[in-house]
Amino acid sequence: MHESPIDPSAVQHLLGYSLAQARVAANRAFLQAIGEPMQLRTVEFSLLMLLMPGDGLSQRQLAQALNLSAPNLTLVVSRLQSRGLLVRERNPTDRRAQAIRLTTEGLAIAQRAHATSLEMEAGLRQHYSPAEWALLLELLERVSPGALAANEEQARAAQRQVVRGQIDPQRNNIHGI
Repeated sequence: MHESPIDPSAVQHLLGYSLAQARVAANRAFLQAIGEPMQLRTVEFSLLMLLMPGDGLSQRQLAQALNLSAPNLTLVVSRLQSRGLLVRERNPTDRRAQAIRLTTEGLAIAQRAHATSLEMEAGLRQHYSPAEWALLLELLERVSPGALAANEEQARAAQRQVVRGQIDPQRNNIHGI
């Protein structure tokens, strides 16, 4: 059987393919620099980064920021809590809610992981100018579930205004301005 060369043009236009290929490089770098040495999964690393400022966050806030279901977030939080990296405390203003905070050990590993991530990303950034890197992050943010949901909500709100007659669809103006 003769193997013919693969034509990458069949998939290069697909966002999912390009994201998957970029993820391979990012995952490899993460595993070598942070994942294996610090025994952290990417979602655990992200959670530690969110908690690093130290204000304490609710599970609802963390689930939203990480785009995780409540049960999946509970598993992640429990894993990190069993390692002694974070604690759950009663929220003093809302006794039904819990604030999740880093322990002293959790803060130390979060700071170490953050410093390592900056070094790790330097290797990925070397092929881009600072402006290109900033643009790449901005464009990826636009594809994120939170951004897509916000865009959909803005479109629905604009449609409601058109239906109510508050926006002139021909000029896309709000009346009275």
